[in-house]
Amino acid sequence: MGQLTGGDPSLLRRINSAVVLRALRAAGSPTLTDLTRVTGLSRPTVEGVVEGLMASGLVVEAVAEEGARRQGRPARRFRFRTEAGHLLGIEIGSHRVAALLSGLDGRVIGAGTKEVAETASSDERLEKVRATVADLLRRAGVPRDSLRAVGVGSPGIVEADGTVRLGTALPGWTGLPLGERLRRSFRCPVHVENDANAAAVAEHWKGAAQDTDDVVFVMAGLSPGAGSLIGGRLHRGFGGAAGEIGALHLLGRGVTPERLLSTTGEPLHPLDEQAVAKVFAEARRGDERAVAAVERFIQRLVHDVAALVLAIDPELVVVGGWAAGLDGVLEPLRQELARYCLRPPRVALSLLGEAAVATGALRLALDHVEEELFAVEKTVTARR
Repeated sequence: MGQLTGGDPSLLRRINSAVVLRALRAAGSPTLTDLTRVTGLSRPTVEGVVEGLMASGLVVEAVAEEGARRQGRPARRFRFRTEAGHLLGIEIGSHRVAALLSGLDGRVIGAGTKEVAETASSDERLEKVRATVADLLRRAGVPRDSLRAVGVGSPGIVEADGTVRLGTALPGWTGLPLGERLRRSFRCPVHVENDANAAAVAEHWKGAAQDTDDVVFVMAGLSPGAGSLIGGRLHRGFGGAAGEIGALHLLGRGVTPERLLSTTGEPLHPLDEQAVAKVFAEARRGDERAVAAVERFIQRLVHDVAALVLAIDPELVVVGGWAAGLDGVLEPLRQELARYCLRPPRVALSLLGEAAVATGALRLALDHVEEELFAVEKTVTARR
């Protein structure tokens, strides 16, 4: 980045600080000479910035290796203190809550999960979130006040402030001010996102979509949802409802999942993962009614996904969610998309499995911290 002249000196200091901090985080433990070369800043400027970052607690002098100490006084090295703060990624689901804990580099240092009843109230479910996090922090030896940001993946249509505008998967979820409730608990920024959107972010970060910026993640389940990245950016839509491909039956325009997967002519009850897995197992054994039910289920999924693929034209469709683990879902989806779509995308299973939502939520928290640390550089670069 080139030198700037004139203008606000405090702004210039913030720009230089962001540039040096980014270089420090990427380089491991560079010397002042290394940082001068990488950033293009003068040595006195780099030295002053590093001293300021050390005073703020974000940077510390790296300990010299034993061999280097014996050879005389080595050049001072510095490192970004990933332990200067911590991040949480939380998944809130029908049957469980899960949390991942990381340092400021996004590397996971702890994980926790607790089961929760599908019928639990919103208060009970949020209390389970708090208990999961408290247990995780205790086991990791991390104080709560070191949390810098929290990301949350939740079912439903989520507004910008974290309110769940519509959430039929969890009791008492519609209208819940989820972001506000959790901010009171954690007392740090909390970013709430739809679970399929969070999973799409995760697959792009650490999963099956690392090599593409145009991807659809399908949360395959009883009522499928999807998250989409276009040009590497999450596409939420105008009201946050992009990807709600399973909503037709909620609007009375499609067969309900209870009847879609029924093998008796009566609604499938209870409608849960165990009951659906049983239908798939019966289909593998050749039961005609079960085979017909599975075909209906897959055709509905194919039609929902095909509509999204035709609209967005992604390079890749990643299939996740619990239904992705059932035999017979992936190949029919691949074949039918080839029939329906003008340019069939690649189709792959999620590499993150049940960790996808919490991993994406962690990435949201990391995005917040990176925006805090590096936003000045981005802003000025955009102006130039």
